[in-house]
Amino acid sequence: MRFYLIAAALGALAACQPSVPDSAAGVGSPGRGVGFDSYAQSVPAAPAVSSQTLDGAAAPASAAPAAATGGFDPDLVAASLAEDERAAAANSGREVVNASPSNPAPAPVSNPGISDENDFDAVASRQTIASDKARLAQNAAQYEVVQPTELPARDGSAGPNVVQYALQTKHERGTKVYTRLGFGGQSKMARNCAKYPNDDDAQIDFLSSGGPSRDRKGLDPDGDGFACNWDPSPFRRAAQN
Repeated sequence: MRFYLIAAALGALAACQPSVPDSAAGVGSPGRGVGFDSYAQSVPAAPAVSSQTLDGAAAPASAAPAAATGGFDPDLVAASLAEDERAAAANSGREVVNASPSNPAPAPVSNPGISDENDFDAVASRQTIASDKARLAQNAAQYEVVQPTELPARDGSAGPNVVQYALQTKHERGTKVYTRLGFGGQSKMARNCAKYPNDDDAQIDFLSSGGPSRDRKGLDPDGDGFACNWDPSPFRRAAQN
């Protein structure tokens, strides 16, 4: 009797417990979880791709240009060819030779114009101790000491000596020493002085034409005895040193 009472109490307690919902209810294949019934249902299908060519779409590039350039970038090849053309134009129109395995550098050759006296092997193949001693003796026999002599005196046939004239005069440039009556002044002097390559030649011609007392070519309008821009001071300073 006591056993039956305990069993009835347990059954009443079990009836009072709330029911647990079944998470797999309504799933086609229990054990996969919600939303993972199958791969086809979980991943959407890819949209269909049309084979029709779009308007304005460029045709695929052909592999022919790449094959023609040896697999290099056509733009780089074109730039290289353009650079070669510019180099050829700067090389008097001759094509520039670029270094490459098919175009090796020329082999070095012996230059007969360059002495090889510093090359011991080369000298040893041509000379011996005896021959070298004989050559030194020959050079010593040909050695001659030239005694210095006085410089020859100038006879004046080569024209006026501007150095001697600079040392003989004592006045500075711009100091009027001679009378000038010509016309034109500085403008005439500038035109006539432009005909000479330098002031020394102008002074020589000035002295050869009657200067310094006369100025027939209008090279000394201020009458200082110095033609154009010729200046005696550098010669005077050199003589003092």
